[in-house]
Amino acid sequence: MTDDPDPRFLRSRQAMLDAARELLLAHGPGAVTHHRIAEHAGIGRATVYRHWPQPEQLLAEAMATVPLPFFEAPASPFRPWLAGEFTSLARELELDEVRAVATTLANAALWNPGMDARRAGFAGVLSRRLAAALTAAEQAGELSLRGEPSDAAALAIGPLYYRATIERAPADAALIERCVDAVGVWTSR
Repeated sequence: MTDDPDPRFLRSRQAMLDAARELLLAHGPGAVTHHRIAEHAGIGRATVYRHWPQPEQLLAEAMATVPLPFFEAPASPFRPWLAGEFTSLARELELDEVRAVATTLANAALWNPGMDARRAGFAGVLSRRLAAALTAAEQAGELSLRGEPSDAAALAIGPLYYRATIERAPADAALIERCVDAVGVWTSR
């Protein structure tokens, strides 16, 4: 007997994850159901249930397949780069499907340890990337941090998330600039 998974198992699992991701991005978390995944992937519903007995397991895994492109490639001068990253993040959060995923993840994390682990993973990635970029900006002499780099995500991304999810309004250029300024004192504009 071999430890290698059956190729059919892997193919069907990948087809279901692809379908889940497509439905999630196109229609939000409510679309990620066993029935819709099976229909979209052309697979029997029982097969979806075999892979993910609980709907929240399916949603969690689908959410994990969505890329997180923010703060990946810092560039000097850092201030305009950071303003561009915050603008991109704000525009993504204005999309209903992204807002739905973000709020679903935050809500489900309160009661589900698996979802909380995913939330912590996403938050950790954003926080580490942003902290590394700000540390590089400080080392380059472009920025004097106001506090710990690890607090920057809460200080700067928090207002964008609040504006998009609680107020359901777009972040304007003035709010983006205040978020950029929240992390420290910039040596040039």
